[in-house]
Amino acid sequence: MTVAMILAGKSRDVITTQPHRTLQEAAALLAEKGIGAALVADGAGAVVGIISERDVVRAIGRHGGAVLNDPVSKHMTSKVVTTEPGEAVDHVMDMMTSGRFRHVPVMENNRLVGVVSIGDVVKFRLDSIEWEYRAMRDYIATA
Repeated sequence: MTVAMILAGKSRDVITTQPHRTLQEAAALLAEKGIGAALVADGAGAVVGIISERDVVRAIGRHGGAVLNDPVSKHMTSKVVTTEPGEAVDHVMDMMTSGRFRHVPVMENNRLVGVVSIGDVVKFRLDSIEWEYRAMRDYIATA
């Protein structure tokens, strides 16, 4: 079971923002799209960071509401862990758990092809377990 299987079942749309945008603009984007994080891309489209709801809340908690006028680049996570479509879902789940992050950009040939969230991974695993359960039940019923 690979990341490509998760991507096949969801939209490939990736929401991005730019490093010079304000934290307020990023928060509004997250709220508008109903997402927990947006990738931060430079003018050439290269991923330079990720800004999450957690990043926004932590910035406000540490420095007050005035940070909403700061550029995203000041508060984004710049060390972005990525994966590839062929990566095993279990490995990505382990990376997310040990790294304590909830979103992983998916890169193929140095090109962004999607984002996988912890919710996507959990849903995929639950669907897989359900499929295995039904297959086992059907196998036993027909034996």
